[in-house]
Amino acid sequence: MANIILVANLNCDRLLLLDKPLHTGGRFHYRDGGQRLGGGGANTGLGLVWAGHRVALVSQVGRDDIGDWLLAETSTQGIDCHMIQRRPGNTCEMLLVMTPDGERTIIRPQRPVFELPAPPRWQRWDALYINSSAEGAASWARTALPHCLVVAQLAKDDRERPCHLLLASATDLNGRTELPLWQYAQSIAGDSLRYLVVTEGDKGACVYSSDGCQRVPARPARVVDTTGAGDAYAAGLIHGLCRNLTIVDAMAEAAIWAAFAVESESSTPGTALQQYLEEQANAMGK
Repeated sequence: MANIILVANLNCDRLLLLDKPLHTGGRFHYRDGGQRLGGGGANTGLGLVWAGHRVALVSQVGRDDIGDWLLAETSTQGIDCHMIQRRPGNTCEMLLVMTPDGERTIIRPQRPVFELPAPPRWQRWDALYINSSAEGAASWARTALPHCLVVAQLAKDDRERPCHLLLASATDLNGRTELPLWQYAQSIAGDSLRYLVVTEGDKGACVYSSDGCQRVPARPARVVDTTGAGDAYAAGLIHGLCRNLTIVDAMAEAAIWAAFAVESESSTPGTALQQYLEEQANAMGK
């Protein structure tokens, strides 16, 4: 399949399961759901590995026991970790506060500065995915554009994200600009932009381009945990595009991956997605 580089966070998630929905000034009981692998790097990377791709993760963890655990766990899952940097200090846990309806609130410390090294030789890679505030990400993307597919998540601010496909949620875009969405996306991604994909949860997603806008429906799902759904969607989208699917067909595949993610109790994609991909691979092999 494809050789894919992910520039994304690798987290140790600590799950706190609340007894009722959050509200200001309330008191809550919680059940400790334990420690689990998370972050965009793991949530996006695992599905791509299960789909048969070679996935290398570019991220940063501390020189401590949690950092050791993250590298060991991620490597065991089949993700190439040789480009993950170690920094002095601790790897902080991400607190995922989950309410009974499956909605989650993330509490985390400020991330330390992460500076990317010189970019790799892009001729060896088929796709680059950026979902990180790492310094140098825009430079990596610009050098990759002539050689491979570049997909990027819209940042929390208006920093440039040179790419072929810009991915954002409707929540990310709420109140961000008065420009038409395609024009705004071009101001972020530059002249190489082919598509802006905006996800809207159970309403599906819309793809914007110079030709207009088209909606692709979501796949019905029983929501258990929404953590990682956007990452799974991104992975499914990249997988589809690496298989040379049209953008609409790739979005339909991404919707399937996201549905499996929200039906899983883990931050990372669940075994149902893995089984689906194995069945797909078996069918293609016949």
